[in-house]
Amino acid sequence: MRNLETDVVVVAAGLSGLAAAITAAENGASVIALEKSTTTGGAANMGMGPLGVGSRIQKDHMISLTPGEAFRKHMYFTHYRVDARLVRDYYFKSGETIDWLMDMGVEFVGVQRAFSAPEATRAYSDGEFTWHVCKPLDGGIPGPRAATSMIKKMTERAVELGVEFLFETPAKEIIMEDGKAVGVKATDKNGEEVVVNAKAVIVCTGGFGDNPQMIKEETEFEYAKTIYNFAVPGMKGDGIKMCWAAGAGKEQPIMELMYQLPDNMNHFILDGAFRQPCLWVNRNGYRFMPEDQIGNTTFTGNAIASQPGKIAFSIFDSRMLKRYKKKGPDIVSHVHPHDLFDHFDEQWNRDIENGYEPVTQADTLEELAEKAGIDVEGFLEQIEEYNEACEAGFDEIFEKDRRYMEKIEKGPFYCCKQYVGAYGSLGGVKVNHKLQVLTQESKVIPGLFAAGTDACNIFGDSYPFILSGNTMGFCLNSGRIAAESATADLEEEWDFE
Repeated sequence: MRNLETDVVVVAAGLSGLAAAITAAENGASVIALEKSTTTGGAANMGMGPLGVGSRIQKDHMISLTPGEAFRKHMYFTHYRVDARLVRDYYFKSGETIDWLMDMGVEFVGVQRAFSAPEATRAYSDGEFTWHVCKPLDGGIPGPRAATSMIKKMTERAVELGVEFLFETPAKEIIMEDGKAVGVKATDKNGEEVVVNAKAVIVCTGGFGDNPQMIKEETEFEYAKTIYNFAVPGMKGDGIKMCWAAGAGKEQPIMELMYQLPDNMNHFILDGAFRQPCLWVNRNGYRFMPEDQIGNTTFTGNAIASQPGKIAFSIFDSRMLKRYKKKGPDIVSHVHPHDLFDHFDEQWNRDIENGYEPVTQADTLEELAEKAGIDVEGFLEQIEEYNEACEAGFDEIFEKDRRYMEKIEKGPFYCCKQYVGAYGSLGGVKVNHKLQVLTQESKVIPGLFAAGTDACNIFGDSYPFILSGNTMGFCLNSGRIAAESATADLEEEWDFE
């Protein structure tokens, strides 16, 4: 057994853990960061950039949104069902955090709002320009994993400040003495127990997106049956369970909903090709939302989760496919680019031949419904009603944008089943605005802090798309706030010369 001593021990070195470790070290603390993987960043390596309000970049772009305005928007969105003090402190810190990152060498290509392409403006009409997109390592066009460049700079800064990383050393237990957190027990890659004695413990383990059993126990979903979320390896909910075992109160965790196909990355072209404002129905054959809104992944994920069987179907005909191939998709994003349909036939034919369950092709609408698992009678009634609305040029049911009102009438017909997805889990550990962990009775557990998605209880029931970059933004800022709280609590004990 190895015994180590430090001022602050950070459990996991993802985005929130890095932010906490750097901040604590900048405040003069010695820091050990335990990380079960072989590298830093965790799920943040898949992202594009964080939220910020009031940053130098926004001021340079004449974006006038204030932290106070962002706070009010967030609280209205969540109907004040979340901790207003924490939300307030987060937004008022977020702009300075972007500047803090820039000072350590992180580069951003600008500031955007979610899916700000003109074709998607209706779906995100209330969105603010808060998303600070990172400049990729290769300097190319931003896309998924652009935030790797930010993780690299943050890791370099942490090393420069003397943060000690123990990789392949997952934490197992929070050490408690007289009701106070005084360290962490871990196990290294050789199976040796490592005890890190510390004055403060900050838990930042990133939720439980890779734990099907915990998803089933803690949410309304079942992995690979009613939800196909990103399962980033290692996200097992370890930190949440360690905090609960140490006496932490429980805030009901949720899944950060969106929608996607099973085995998404191996069917990426089809995933984007069917995220279009064509015809969307549930398994009873009926429309359930205005299709011009499907670019808003949060709202669409919520809508699909409310349908029978938690599934939906996206459908277009051969005439629409011909138009998509010639002119490109109606909705594009950084994730799914404009040239999707240049490669459609190759992936479609492959998946049809291989029997990929979500996709269906048929020469008649009746056959399409039967093969896809849609109620035939309801579907044909919906087709008749929908085509009449297209001919009239107005959708009396949902007032869908008339630009996308196209009849479904020319075979062959193409259908893709849509499933609830999620970026991961959110919340679980009860905290206050200082990111101090609380008991169920809201009493502070001395020495114990939580940050990042383990403590992200501020979204209510839905990701606040109106202020994009929020998940990464909360990870960064909660990590910084937790470290500032931890070092402030112990300042009198330390010599900061």
